[in-house]
Amino acid sequence: VQLVESGGGLVQAGGSLRLSCAASGNDFKINVMGWYRQAPEKQRELVATVRFDGRTNYADSVKGRFTISRDNAKNTVYLQMNSLKVEDTAVYYCNADVIYGPGWTLPADDVWGQGTQVTVSS
Repeated sequence: VQLVESGGGLVQAGGSLRLSCAASGNDFKINVMGWYRQAPEKQRELVATVRFDGRTNYADSVKGRFTISRDNAKNTVYLQMNSLKVEDTAVYYCNADVIYGPGWTLPADDVWGQGTQVTVSS
């Protein structure tokens, strides 16, 4: 499976961006999809995740500002980012827990996208 992200860019503080991540490949299923980010000289951190059934989880720093969603038919996950802050500046990575047919055996494969830069200016 390949994950391809889009939607990053430069925005002023208080603005909005929407990230997308589409999974492609053959004979796979994805349980959890999520977004992580890594700022310069910092460790990669969780932003938000969404399960196949729609249950979501958010980092405290983005609650109330970011919304994660997914389209299971398109194997795509989205991250709507509102009220952006300078400290949201980072490379954002898409992540998916993938299992493959025909066996559908665990453990799931942990797949990452290439990352997309989000820069928030003051």
